[in-house]
Amino acid sequence: MKILIADDDPFVRKLLEVTLREWGHDIVLVGDGLEAAGILATIESPCLAILDWIMPGLDGLSVCRHIRATRPDAPFYLILLTANGEKTDVVAGLAAGANDYVTKPFDEGELYARIQVGLRMLELRQKLADRIEELSQATAKLRQLQGLLPICSYCKSIRNDQNYWQRVEHYICAHADVRFSHGICPDCLKDLLKEQTTEMASA
Repeated sequence: MKILIADDDPFVRKLLEVTLREWGHDIVLVGDGLEAAGILATIESPCLAILDWIMPGLDGLSVCRHIRATRPDAPFYLILLTANGEKTDVVAGLAAGANDYVTKPFDEGELYARIQVGLRMLELRQKLADRIEELSQATAKLRQLQGLLPICSYCKSIRNDQNYWQRVEHYICAHADVRFSHGICPDCLKDLLKEQTTEMASA
């Protein structure tokens, strides 16, 4: 997972970089809030970001507010890094659009656990988006089967959107997730046997 680290303290920035790389993540490093906001504004930006609360340009809270306002549907998981662990500060951070927070100096175990939560949340969101897309495609296929179908009154072929005639089963297979198995209904079987009996009798 690619993770953005935004912190103006070179020591903290380096410590976070080394720690997260040891956990197998790709890291993007910036030293101020304006640069962090610029990266998060791009389509290929990391989905998970660790943002220092106090930074030049834009602080962490301002970055959260900016991204939530400009890219409300983007799947970001934002973690604030702060020296303030007071309840009011936590509430302010979450109200600004952060998903979680870690206090300085950070504990590696806590940081790892919070990042894992973020990764699970992003994975669940992606699965939900994929499922919604599947349902959207299925709905679109069902809509194609609604309405008036031009069908031949003799051979029962259906005229498709390209003005070609297709057998009923071919048309439906192309527009819905179904397959056909062929058989003979009782009435047709009776007629078929009757025809064969008549042919044999006249032979």
